Amino acid sequence: MMMVPLKRRKLVTAEAGNTGGDGGEEPARFPHMVLFLLERKMGSSRRSFLSQLGRRKGFQVEEQFSKKVTHVICENNSAEDVRRCLTSQGGVQEEVHLLDISWFTESMRAGHPVQILDRHQLQEQLVNKPEVVVFSVPSYACQRRTTLENQNTTLTDALSLLAENAELSNEDGRGVAFRRAAAVLKVLPSAVQSMSQLTGLPCLGEHSLRVIKDILENGASNEVESTKKSEKYKALKVLTGIFGVGAKTAARWIREGIHNLCQLRESGHTLNRAQQAGLEHYDDINQSVTKTEAEVIQEMVEKAVASVLPGAQVVLTGGFRRGKMSGHDVDFLITHPEEGREVGLMPKVVSWLEAQDFLLYQKTTRNSYLESKEGPGRPPSNMDRFERCLSIFKLHSVENQAAVQDVTKRVEGEQRSDEQTRPWRAVRVDLVVSPFSQFAFALLGWTGSKLFERELRRWAGYEKAMCLSSHALYDNKQRKYLRASSEEDIFAHLGLEYIPPSERNA
Repeated sequence: MMMVPLKRRKLVTAEAGNTGGDGGEEPARFPHMVLFLLERKMGSSRRSFLSQLGRRKGFQVEEQFSKKVTHVICENNSAEDVRRCLTSQGGVQEEVHLLDISWFTESMRAGHPVQILDRHQLQEQLVNKPEVVVFSVPSYACQRRTTLENQNTTLTDALSLLAENAELSNEDGRGVAFRRAAAVLKVLPSAVQSMSQLTGLPCLGEHSLRVIKDILENGASNEVESTKKSEKYKALKVLTGIFGVGAKTAARWIREGIHNLCQLRESGHTLNRAQQAGLEHYDDINQSVTKTEAEVIQEMVEKAVASVLPGAQVVLTGGFRRGKMSGHDVDFLITHPEEGREVGLMPKVVSWLEAQDFLLYQKTTRNSYLESKEGPGRPPSNMDRFERCLSIFKLHSVENQAAVQDVTKRVEGEQRSDEQTRPWRAVRVDLVVSPFSQFAFALLGWTGSKLFERELRRWAGYEKAMCLSSHALYDNKQRKYLRASSEEDIFAHLGLEYIPPSERNA
C-alpha cells in the first residue's frame, strides 16, 4: 500500500472540509442553515470578507442565490428591495429568512446562530397596501377613461420622449410601444412607488419597464437623459418643427450636414410652398396656441362659413375638445345638416378668408373618399380623405394673452427678423369638411387623442371583426355598414362604454 506524504495528507483533509471558501474554514457546523449575502449596498469587497468570516465560523455561505439558501443577509435594504433584486435569480421562497446584517454580526461574535428577533428581520417599506394592489387596467386605451390629470408625469414624460425619438427615427413600432406604456401610467389613480405595483398591467414591455425602474430607483433614466442630449434628436426636433417637413426629409438633411435653421437657409435647398411658409413663420408655429386664441380663430371661421353657406356647423376638435387649454394647432370640422350642401364649400371659405387677409398660407384638397367604390378599409391607416384646407392663419393679438406677446424666444438663439411689436402671429389651422352622414365618424376621428383613435381601430379589428375609419364603420361578418348619427352610436356598435372627449386623453 502506497503511503501519502504527511503534507499532502493535511491538504487532503483541509479540502475535505472546505465549503467553497479560502483555507482555514471549519467544516459546516450548522448543515440546516445556508446563508447568502446580498451584494446590493454592501459592496463586493465587504461581501467577500464577511462570506469568508462566516465560513471560518462554520457557516455554509453560498456565492450564488439558489433554492438551498435559507437565510439572506442584507445591509440597508428593505424586504421589498431584496425580493425585487432576487426576482431575476428565481425569486424568494416564503420560508427564506430576510435578515439584517446585525443578525450576522451577532452570530459571528457568538460563534453560532443567534435567535432571530424582530429587529433582525427586514422591514417592509411603508407603502399603502391598497396602492400596491389596486392597479388594474384594461388592455385597450379605448376602454379606459383618461383625463388630463396625471399622477405619473415624470414617468410618462420620459416614455413619451423615447416614443417621439423613435417616431422621428422612423421606428414607428417602438414609438407605439412607448406610447401605449405611457397611456397605461397616465390612467393610474396614484403615483407609482414600486415596480411591484405594475405587475400584470398590460402594454408594459421590457424596455419600458427598464426605464420606469431606472427612474424609480435613481430619479432619472440614463437612456432618456442621453436622448435629450443627442445631437441627432435635437436636430430632428428643430427640422421637423418646420411646417411641411417630415421625419424622412429631416433625416436626409441631417445626413447632408444640416442641423439647424441657419444651415438650412444657407444650404440653397429648394423648399416647397409649405416648407417656405413653415420656415418663415417657424417661431410662431412652434409657440403654443391658447384656448382663448383658438376661440378667436373659431369666430373667424364661423363667420367665413356662415357667409358662404348659412346653416353649416363648425366644431372645434382636437385637444381643445378634450379639455386642453393649449395646443400646437387648431382643428375645425365643418358640415351641413342637408347632405350634399357641403360639396364645394372649402374653396368658398378659403376665398372669403383670403379676402379678409386672414391667411398666410393654404393648400386645399378635395374629398377623395367614395364609400360605394372603396369600402371603409382603404386606406387602412387613420388618414381620411375629406375635403380639407391645411393653412397658416394670421391671428391678430388677443387682449390679455401673454402668450401672444411673448414672441422673443428663438430656437438656437437666433434673433427675430421682423419687428417684435408686430400686431399678429401665425397659427397652424386645419379645416375639414365632412358630409353629414359621416359627421359622427369624422368628429370621433378628429377629436383624438391619436393613441385613443389607434386603439379604437385596433379594438374594432381584433375584437369585433369590424373596420373603423373617420368615414364609416363596416361589419366584416355581416358585410354591411353600421350607420351612426352620434359618437355614442359608434361606441354602442363597438360594444364599448361611451367615453366623453374629456376622458380620451390617452
